[in-house]
Amino acid sequence: MDDERTPPPDRQHLLAIYLNDHLAGATAGRARFARAARSHRGTDAGHALGRLTAEVDEDRRTLTRLMRTLGVEPDRRLQALGRAGEALGTLKTNGRLLRRSPLSSVVELEMLFLGVQGKGTLWRSLRELAVNDSRLDAEELQELVHRADRQAAELESLRRTAVVEALGSGHTGGQTTVPPRAG
Repeated sequence: MDDERTPPPDRQHLLAIYLNDHLAGATAGRARFARAARSHRGTDAGHALGRLTAEVDEDRRTLTRLMRTLGVEPDRRLQALGRAGEALGTLKTNGRLLRRSPLSSVVELEMLFLGVQGKGTLWRSLRELAVNDSRLDAEELQELVHRADRQAAELESLRRTAVVEALGSGHTGGQTTVPPRAG
């Protein structure tokens, strides 16, 4: 029997997959940011999330520009799947069926934080590629890394506040009791 192996995909193909995966995430993330901003309208968190939504939208446009620069076509089907996945993620009830739960904010902010962390790794990866690829601007990518780090720090602050608001009231202080393991 012949040992037939599929040749490895070329680097451009791998880059296209990588960037399209991030674009799908950016598309879903932008929708989640907008939803979170609407859910918190009229609050300090809503103001911050509205500003972050605009930044995330700008970051998504930057990614599509960089994809064009690198000769990568956006995969519209993958973006549609990202939007559908994000919409399905909103079906989690967090303990309430028809109304928003205080836990919704905690989970939502954790998801946004993770998305921004992922975006930061994208910018870091592209910054590494910029060393040998003159189509990429390492300084611009470093600014995007700093921006993602700032966004993540702001989301972490909002998340911590949401945790205290959702889970902290009625807590008596002291340690949480964990039942012993059966053994």
